[in-house]
Amino acid sequence: MTKVTPFLMFEGKAEEAMTLYCETIPESSVLDVTRYGAGEDGPEGTVKLARVSIGGVEVTVFNSPVHHAFTFTPSFSFFVDCSSEEELERIVGVLSKDGSFLMPTGSYGFSRRFAWLNDRFGVSWQINLP
Repeated sequence: MTKVTPFLMFEGKAEEAMTLYCETIPESSVLDVTRYGAGEDGPEGTVKLARVSIGGVEVTVFNSPVHHAFTFTPSFSFFVDCSSEEELERIVGVLSKDGSFLMPTGSYGFSRRFAWLNDRFGVSWQINLP
């Protein structure tokens, strides 16, 4: 069976990121975690590979022990439809901390409220109130 899963690669921040996402986005949870063992490339006990459900979407999270010359790009983003303005403001407030806005929270004509941001890990989020 063919299965497509978003894959996020971090460099040492995987556990921090997935914890933030699961605490911030409703209906999110850690499904399973594999940690680096003694003698492996990554620091022992840190997340190596994990599966998380972010708002019901399964995402694979990898913690690379190797530094890469690339990072995340906003051309891939998580699009989150919120159920209320309060929920949108809460999510934007948490995810934007130490991040940067691509489009600050506002009304852009295609929805009641919308924000597009990169979180502190560089992952891009579009937060929408339809």
